[in-house]
Amino acid sequence: MDNQNFKDQCSDLTKEFNIQIPCKLAERVEAYASKNKTKITSVVIEALDSFLRKQKNRVG
Repeated sequence: MDNQNFKDQCSDLTKEFNIQIPCKLAERVEAYASKNKTKITSVVIEALDSFLRKQKNRVG
């Protein structure tokens, strides 16, 4: 992510964003984070960033 562009859009580098996801998906995220010795937040950030970058490249 380009930090300069991100800073222009938000007053802080992070923003709390609460969502509800299916329990099974939450369990998969927790298991992946545990297996890879990382935080759930990191897994979600990377997954969303990867997904959105692919969408941008597909849509234009």
